Amino acid sequence: MEFNELYWHDSVIKKIEIDRNHPGENDTISFEIDWYDTGISKILFEDVYWLRMDMNFGVIAEESIYEAYIASNDDIDIVRFNEKWSGVLKEALPCFIIKTASTGSEIKIIAKKFREDKL
Repeated sequence: MEFNELYWHDSVIKKIEIDRNHPGENDTISFEIDWYDTGISKILFEDVYWLRMDMNFGVIAEESIYEAYIASNDDIDIVRFNEKWSGVLKEALPCFIIKTASTGSEIKIIAKKFREDKL
C-alpha cells in the first residue's frame, strides 16, 4: 500500500491518538479515517520521530481531507530534521503530510512507516 495512492480527498478525520506508552521505543500516532470510498479504518504511523500539527478549531464541519502525500526531500522540515539527526539515523525517513479542506489545517509526521488497519 502506497501512502500517496490512498483516496484521501474528501475522506474525513474522525479521531487522532498519540501513543507514548513506550517513549522513544515506538511512539505511534493513529488516525481514524472515514474514507470517501470504502468506510472507516485506522492509519497508524509507527516509530514516529517528529510531529507538527497546525490545526484550526471552532469550525462547525467535519475535518475533511484536501490532500495527503509524502513530502519531497527539499521540504524545510525534513531538511531541519535531517540536520538535527545527522549521524544518528542510518536511513532517511519520510515526511507524511495531511492537509484538510474544512479548517485549512496541516499535519506533518516524520516516521519510519505507516500501515492501514481495517476496523
